[in-house]
Amino acid sequence: MAEGTEGRESPGAQPSPQRNRWSLAVAAALAVFMASIDMSIVNVALPAIEQDLGIVTSLTEWVVLAYLLPLAGLALPSGRWLDSVGRRAALGFSLTGFALASVAAGFAPDMAWLVGARLVQGTFGALLFSLVPALAATAVRPEARGRAMALITTLGPLGLLSGPGLGGLIVDRLDWSWIFFVNVPVSVLVMVVGLLTLPSGAPLRMPDRRWFAEALLISTAVAALLLALSFTASGGPAWMLLALVAVLLVLVWARMPASESLRRLFRGPGEVGPHIALASAATAIGTVFFITPFFMQRELGESLSAAGITILLFPAGMAAMGPVGGFLGDWWGRRRTAILGAAVFTVGLALLLPMDSSWSLGDLGWRLLLAGFGNGLFNAPNMAMAMTNAPPQLLATTGSSTSLARTMGFAMGPALATLVWSATSYQVAGMRGAMILATALSGLSVVALLRTRLPGEQEVAAQGERAADVKGANS
Repeated sequence: MAEGTEGRESPGAQPSPQRNRWSLAVAAALAVFMASIDMSIVNVALPAIEQDLGIVTSLTEWVVLAYLLPLAGLALPSGRWLDSVGRRAALGFSLTGFALASVAAGFAPDMAWLVGARLVQGTFGALLFSLVPALAATAVRPEARGRAMALITTLGPLGLLSGPGLGGLIVDRLDWSWIFFVNVPVSVLVMVVGLLTLPSGAPLRMPDRRWFAEALLISTAVAALLLALSFTASGGPAWMLLALVAVLLVLVWARMPASESLRRLFRGPGEVGPHIALASAATAIGTVFFITPFFMQRELGESLSAAGITILLFPAGMAAMGPVGGFLGDWWGRRRTAILGAAVFTVGLALLLPMDSSWSLGDLGWRLLLAGFGNGLFNAPNMAMAMTNAPPQLLATTGSSTSLARTMGFAMGPALATLVWSATSYQVAGMRGAMILATALSGLSVVALLRTRLPGEQEVAAQGERAADVKGANS
């Protein structure tokens, strides 16, 4: 299939709706914005939480980790479960649980209560992250799927990146509890739209024991990997043994029947490339957002506020080009657009490589803006490829696998950057090394997409081979 036909419905695609339900797509994007904000909005409130609850500073990081661990550990199991239940019931269940956990977090009287509430909040957040792409993909006709994915892939990262700024405003004017309470009206709004637009579908059912075993196994593997990457720089290479534990646990999971749905997804055409590209790009972003603030403050001598405003040029560029990537992917071709965006993103990161101490904030800012433009172009068509190529019965699994790729990338970026930077005793050369790593990862996303053959393209290639064989036999 030529690039211009990428938007057509593939033989295995879910039957397209009679009309585009943009209200559902917008509501789904709002849900992922809310769940993404909660990954970072709490960071700026940690000093206030520490003082109010009377806890030691070393414990405050668990307010963040308690939310992130379920997001990563439950991503794959939640997708498999959601593929077996009705989406209307699943959306109501996920939003109700997320809202109630948010209220519990806001009223937390002590640290144990708050961490427990954040664990529950992250659990329901994992359900939302897995469910939302499937909702957006089926809310519109296949030829509009790139634009629907643009809403998700633009508002999700924007929520993550704008969380600290919004959190600061809320804590200054109200109280840290309100960073959790604001989730309630958003959840209610999204739930109303879902109830009005989604068919009733299959009822909810309790996951089986194998589901809980899978969730525990993957969560432990994710925790071991993140701890290994986080503590190796300060605690020595012995911590990398935890990474080996994570690998062994993943190998055990791969032999479980529960992993069959993901293996079946990746055996299909056009899935591995977008997943690799997404994970590589997310890790590159995590690296850049960790290193550049240090560079601006330590090497350029800029204030914290100036550094914060400058780095916002990246999400600004991403937000500006996100809708363009969706429209261009639907019109020009999703694979072409994703490759173009990944290439521009790579060029923007490559231009950051000198990390010159004589730069002004403007010199750094336009490079970040260019990288943001590229990532904005890349996100929507790459996600649309993954969702369009997935079998209809595995849409939630695809949503969960892409969510895991993105979440792990954002988490691993800072850890890998710290490893590279610490090798030079935290000198500017280590910052450049981390940026080289980010550029190489972005380049990997380009290679992964170039090597991706979409389902229709495989048929065209097979026809060409058959024609060549016939011609050779007749000659």
